[in-house]
Amino acid sequence: MNDLELATELADLADSISHRHFIAQDFTVETKPDLTPVTECDRAVEQAIMDRLGEARPDDSVLGEEFGSHGTSPRRWIVDPIDGTKNFVRGVPIWATLISLYDGETPVLGLVSAPALGRRWWAQTGQGAFAQALGQPARRIHVSEVDDLGDASLSYASLDGWKELGIIEDFLTLCASMWRTRGYGDFYSYMLLAEGAVDLACEPELALYDMGALVPIVLEAGGTFTNTAGAPGPFGGNAVASNSRLHEAALDILGHIEPAGTAD
Repeated sequence: MNDLELATELADLADSISHRHFIAQDFTVETKPDLTPVTECDRAVEQAIMDRLGEARPDDSVLGEEFGSHGTSPRRWIVDPIDGTKNFVRGVPIWATLISLYDGETPVLGLVSAPALGRRWWAQTGQGAFAQALGQPARRIHVSEVDDLGDASLSYASLDGWKELGIIEDFLTLCASMWRTRGYGDFYSYMLLAEGAVDLACEPELALYDMGALVPIVLEAGGTFTNTAGAPGPFGGNAVASNSRLHEAALDILGHIEPAGTAD
């Protein structure tokens, strides 16, 4: 079984746990020390993925949102069991399991599975990015060709984090320069970007497990993914992703501001 086949199996496993509980809304919600919600579904999905990786890739390391890091291999699986937990607990279908594999800081693959939307996206480095709707054949996806902010659509998550980062006015300036802004939020902003449905996506505070799976999909779709300081990849504590044509213009408005810290 190759890595993408394994990632697909892991996503199927995750969906089999999370989706039925989402439909039934039969779970309890706790608040973590960082004041974000977590459910037993988050933990059950991550545990199931870790267990399967322990069988199929015992020499690889794993980083998950709920149970942290395990192993020391540079080949590392990065897992967010339910990205969009606040949506999950309120019955909003925009949530997904994020699975990626990195060799050191080099992305190998990323997979995003959103069973409540009936959608899945994936990419392997050098092999393109793909999306599939339930019951439909997979299709290759690519970012848009919009090259002016005034003609472009921006998707974001919230405003509070930009205030905490100290650049809320810069972010609002960016919003005012766009043709359209919408808060699609979480993983969905970046998948819409990869499909060419929006042209720019950004968030002020993110952990590695929030971004690991997004990066290879955006890059393989022809996009660019950095932090606000322009550092590429998912390691910079926040995200600015674009169709590549708009990237420098967006960073110029946001001021190339270094995030307060990074999360691993």
